[in-house]
Amino acid sequence: MLGARAMERLRGSTVAVFGVGGVGSYAVEALARCGIGRLVLIDHDVVDVTNINRQLHATTRTVGQSKTALMRSRVLEINPSARVDVIDEFYLPTVDADRFFIARYDCVVDAIDTISGKIGLAVECDRRGITPVSSMGAGNKLDPTAFRAGDIFETSVDPIAKVMRKKLKELGIKRLRVVYSTEPPRRAGAEKIIGSVSFVPSVAGLILAGEAVKILVSDLL
Repeated sequence: MLGARAMERLRGSTVAVFGVGGVGSYAVEALARCGIGRLVLIDHDVVDVTNINRQLHATTRTVGQSKTALMRSRVLEINPSARVDVIDEFYLPTVDADRFFIARYDCVVDAIDTISGKIGLAVECDRRGITPVSSMGAGNKLDPTAFRAGDIFETSVDPIAKVMRKKLKELGIKRLRVVYSTEPPRRAGAEKIIGSVSFVPSVAGLILAGEAVKILVSDLL
């Protein structure tokens, strides 16, 4: 599908995935199966029983285990020749960014839960000349066909994108590739609960991986 030259480039590429939960775990899997040569997985969370409905690494057997370690093992079962580094820490804009940028990343996948983390990562990638692709909200959604990929300044409906558009404009960030849903968020039970279902964050993660691959090899397709 991609051709020999593109596959060779993917083998030589390094992609960092920030956040390996419901969205990020599926992005990691798709990137591994596309032959990315080096993956850096960043998260500090362990599997909770509440993750089992939607996260790739979450089963009754893996509850309490590190998400990055589980995904590292899974990637190496898929592609034993891959290099997989893990950083067991949450990305926060207030933390020294060099601890997270341990290599020259060819692309960054943002599957972070917090808006402050997403904004900080977008700014840091811009400063370093790295092209990121960022996931917007996947919670309280039921329609996986409503996801789109585009520039954040062309998005609508998504409340996370709305907040980020304003802040990124203030910070001088002129573009950011994002995966977002055009479905208005639903309410899930109690007012502050963010609900999720298996077939929504997984789709967002797969689209994120597809966008990352296209960023890496678009000139060869």
